[in-house]
Amino acid sequence: MILLCDPRVAAVRGADDGAPLVDLREVPELRLDARAADPTGAYARLRRPVVDRLLAAQRALPDGMRLLIVEGYRPHQAQLDIFTGYREELRRSHPDWSPERLYRETTKFVSPVEVAPHSTGGAVDLTLCTVDGVELDMGTAVDATPEASDNACFTAASSIGADARRHRQIMAAALRGAGLVNYPTEWWHWSYGDRYWALLTGAPHTRYGPV
Repeated sequence: MILLCDPRVAAVRGADDGAPLVDLREVPELRLDARAADPTGAYARLRRPVVDRLLAAQRALPDGMRLLIVEGYRPHQAQLDIFTGYREELRRSHPDWSPERLYRETTKFVSPVEVAPHSTGGAVDLTLCTVDGVELDMGTAVDATPEASDNACFTAASSIGADARRHRQIMAAALRGAGLVNYPTEWWHWSYGDRYWALLTGAPHTRYGPV
């Protein structure tokens, strides 16, 4: 399992092809959830090629299933706040952990800001729902922490039920088929064009840098 704190992620050469951010509120084919909504509407924005791949993934889903988008672009400060907040939560719960372990465990749930996929507009948090918007069982809630879920948030977790496992497999097959990669500690997190994607796919550089 490659975590976002792995030095190989930061070592990927950065580049940006200039693909624009698209507001998903103007893409009626994709259902957008408002739980992560922010005053500026950042959560609803993704790079155009990522949106195209999500549309392709949705077309690959079985009848009766749709993608439910939770969050796309995340500004630098928001990313930093989440990282430091979760790190402090873990520090309080595990005062015996070394700084190195604390950092590593934090990155199982939130990326360090210097390599954060969401801040490029190339990453998306999402789940599955019915055509009427009813969320399907995925084993944990979106954004369940490893600590609180006993690692059931890991994409390949064996502790979840059969229906949740099947739904994760269906979603993963559609998204991988459209060219996105998953962060294995978060079943809901998928990306394209960022450093993590470049490392996993062998691309020579990123397609997107921080916005």
